[in-house]
This record gives sequence, C-alpha cells and structure tokens, in this order.
Amino acid sequence: MSQNSTFQLFHLYELPHLRTSVATLIHNEFWSDVLDASPILMAERLATARANNELPLCRIAVVNGEPVGVANLIDYDDPNPRIGRPWLAGLVVVPEWRGQGLGSQLVQAVLDDARRLGETEVFLGTDSPQFYEKLGANRYEQLRTDFWLMLFKLGF
Repeated sequence: MSQNSTFQLFHLYELPHLRTSVATLIHNEFWSDVLDASPILMAERLATARANNELPLCRIAVVNGEPVGVANLIDYDDPNPRIGRPWLAGLVVVPEWRGQGLGSQLVQAVLDDARRLGETEVFLGTDSPQFYEKLGANRYEQLRTDFWLMLFKLGF
C-alpha cells in the first residue's frame, strides 16, 4: 500500500471530520480495556485541540482521506508522577504503515510544534524506549521493568 501512496501531515483541527476515526485509532491502541473509556470520550478530548498555537495539539497522517497515524502534544494528564510538561502521547500508526518511518515523522512534527511553542523539553512514557532513543530521546526513569519515562531535550 505505502509504496504507491504518500501520506500528508495535518493538525486534526484542520480536518475535524476525521476526529472520530482518529479517536477510534487511539482508543483501540491504548484504552480498549479501560472501563468507561470509549472512542466518543476520546473524540471529545481531541476536540480540545483547536489551534496550532496552544496545547493540546494533535498531528495526523492522512492517506487517501483516511487517518493512518496520530501523535499528540498534551499538557500532563496523569497526576502520578508529575515530572514535567508537555507530553508526547497517543502515538499510533496503523499496522500496514508501521516500519516505514511514519511514526518517526509524526514524532518529529510534534517536536517541531513543541519548539515552535517555545518548549525546551518533551516527556513521554513508553514500553518501546529504543524507538524514541533513535529519535534523540533519553531514558529519564524506569517505572516498571517494561515501562520507561523518557525525555526529549529540544534545541533551537
């Protein structure tokens, strides 16, 4: 699929008709086993990303009018542990687009947004630290044997 198609990056607020599809991608990847979570509630959260000059921000990759990837830049939304802000959150790439650089480009777009907003660092939590290390993140703290807090230091 990807060899014959190219994706374009947008802010979700530019394509609000895709909000439900993007919310479903995020919900299915991270929240499907959480009681009281739903794509509808995720879509409501995504609706708060209304501009490109304030948090939250939602970046989407689109192919043929459909979202194939998403990454968010948010203020910290988990009270424990509170270590800094903003956070890279909800990176999802649909399976048929994985391993082709799309996730890396979404992360770079979010980091570029953070720089543009004057941020000097971006935190994230992951069970795949090697992916983010390739992009320049450092391990900040290991919370569990399979989960790391990580930090991007942003240069200008």
